[in-house]
Amino acid sequence: MAVTLAQAKVGMADKVDQQVIDEFRRGSLLLDEMIFDDAVSPGTGGSTLTYGYVRLNTPAKAGFRAINNEYTPQEADRQLHTANLKIFGGAFQIDRVIAETSGAIDEVNFQLNQKIKAATNLFHYTVINGDSGVDAKAFDGLDKALVGSSTEIGKDAYIDLSDSTAVDTNYKTFMDKLDDFLSELDGRPTFLLGNSKLMTKIKAVARRAGYLTQSEDAFGRKVDAYDGIPLVDLEYYVNDAGQTIPTVPIIDTRKPNGADVVTGLTDLYAVRLGLDGFHGATVTGNGIIKTYLPDFKQPGAVKKGEVEMIAAVVLKSTRAAGVLRNIKVK
Repeated sequence: MAVTLAQAKVGMADKVDQQVIDEFRRGSLLLDEMIFDDAVSPGTGGSTLTYGYVRLNTPAKAGFRAINNEYTPQEADRQLHTANLKIFGGAFQIDRVIAETSGAIDEVNFQLNQKIKAATNLFHYTVINGDSGVDAKAFDGLDKALVGSSTEIGKDAYIDLSDSTAVDTNYKTFMDKLDDFLSELDGRPTFLLGNSKLMTKIKAVARRAGYLTQSEDAFGRKVDAYDGIPLVDLEYYVNDAGQTIPTVPIIDTRKPNGADVVTGLTDLYAVRLGLDGFHGATVTGNGIIKTYLPDFKQPGAVKKGEVEMIAAVVLKSTRAAGVLRNIKVK
């Protein structure tokens, strides 16, 4: 069975868990609309957290044939893949005196909401940059899955949108390139994903061309879109060194032509959500998100709270997602 977070919330008896799910949804349009295949049963047959699936690499082709001639044989190419579900979230500690005297700002709610935001940012970051070969605790993301695919576009050149003058000069060229990129996908994408700077540049391009549209999310907030495709700002991520960095990196060392360094380059991702495209995977039942609140009725001065999510992302067709490389945003 496939569920969204909104559907998962319905089956939860705990009101706190329901509120936490709503906070995840408010903090992420991607998480709000992501479909999760809750098909992994870790309590059976070896207690693994592995989701197995088949990825379509090359679709089947059809053609014409002449009388007394055979069709040229061609088979759809698919490959067995697995996604290992990962456990992520965080914990916080509160002294019972702080909790009891926090006044108008409820310290438990404050710390809980901050931890939800951190987990959301971590999910966003891993959806793009995750590489289990580098960090075994993380799931694999789109950057790794799309390298070398037919929907990795623009590796050998760049387009300059770094300032208003560059946008004025290049916005039509960028739109042509973006339309070519979208045509490589197997359907209209659900979202365009990028960092704040890139989303601002795309909105500037769309305004100049009359392609900037708006819709509302499930919470009534305005969502900007390029020709009806929502623009999702994946915002920022706090790394292990405490640095706040764009979730989709801005890179200063690339050489699109193989020789000259061009600074300020970033990438645009497109995804089509669906069980036959790009989706999430999680455990069966209502275990996708769990909340553990501090219990100040128990002995001990300092109590711990936790938020935890179990998930991974899955790309079942290489053409259900793509990346447009090397857009200069600064």
